Amino acid sequence: MERDDHPTASEIFEAARQRLPGISYATVYNSLRYLKDAGLVYEIKFGDSASRYDRETERHDHAICNDCGKLVDFDLPDAAKLMQAAARKSRFKPDSVHLTLRGRCPDCCGGESGTGLQD
Repeated sequence: MERDDHPTASEIFEAARQRLPGISYATVYNSLRYLKDAGLVYEIKFGDSASRYDRETERHDHAICNDCGKLVDFDLPDAAKLMQAAARKSRFKPDSVHLTLRGRCPDCCGGESGTGLQD
């Protein structure tokens, strides 16, 4: 199943069911756990929301739309330096460093321009 988005287990189940009508949720969840443990997919957790799965396992960052939930990848190499500085300041030992930008995607902005951020 080729996808460029970040599906939930439920979305993966629905897509798999189109090809394998007898597939169960347990099979999908067990397969996702195996793929995650093998390092073949990355589980993205955002608070209480359903986990999403990403087949891009190299370090990268995400932007998520507060309106429609769209999730996109982007690479901002300096984000790792910023987060490492935050770890030093907080005295936490980081297990991973990822930046999540929350806001509104271009589709939901409906033609508004600019970042909305003050310089």
